[in-house]
Amino acid sequence: MTDHDITPETAGWHYAGLRTVTLAGPHHFTTAADEALILPLSGSCVVHCGPHTQTLTGRPDPLSGPTDFAYIPRDSTVTLIPTTTPSRLAIPTARAEALLPFRYSPCEAAPIETRGAGTATRTIRNLCVPETFETDRLMVVEVLTPGGNWSSWPPHKHDEHTESGETPKEEIYYYEGGPAYQRVYSSAAGEIDILREVGTGDVVLIPHGYHGPTMAMPGYDLYYLNVLAGPDRGPGRSMAYSDDPRHAWVRGTWGA
Repeated sequence: MTDHDITPETAGWHYAGLRTVTLAGPHHFTTAADEALILPLSGSCVVHCGPHTQTLTGRPDPLSGPTDFAYIPRDSTVTLIPTTTPSRLAIPTARAEALLPFRYSPCEAAPIETRGAGTATRTIRNLCVPETFETDRLMVVEVLTPGGNWSSWPPHKHDEHTESGETPKEEIYYYEGGPAYQRVYSSAAGEIDILREVGTGDVVLIPHGYHGPTMAMPGYDLYYLNVLAGPDRGPGRSMAYSDDPRHAWVRGTWGA
């Protein structure tokens, strides 16, 4: 069963997409012009992609720890078979020009970092960023925010080219856990005004604007998956951002 099916066309932008599926049996799809990751949220599965077969060990749930994943090239035919039932998967996508090979990434391969300090402390799993995993455009990170903490703080944006290195990105937030609140607001790139309660299965699309904070309610840990893609490609793709100047000073208080 497909729970979400976000494409550049349905989102009204150019590059980023996300499908979430709950597997009770085989699931077939083609990637066409998109590259993709097969990323278990809960449970495990076997991935068949052309001549490749790969078992994904997965995890009980996204708050319990990192997962392994598979990279699927554009123009691929894929079959997913659950090895636990049900098995829930996220399939982040990006429009791709390069045809890269099928690859597997074990759960221990992704660097994990603690970011922020105090009530802005959160854990980042850098699954698929320029420094950790090669793609054409796709970038994917997971964020765990303890109950009562804020993440995506200070508010930041990546919606224009700047001398500091910021580049435009479309971004999708997909949430598990919560409840929590997500804030997105306008930048010079365009008007946007979101303050929304979010929890398991919810999605927020960010075509432009400052995003943050993401606020986890006390007692409720929050997971979210960030899917990013923009015009920059290959080694030139970048996670660079610009903080809201009103709140940028906060980052300097965290120390080493």
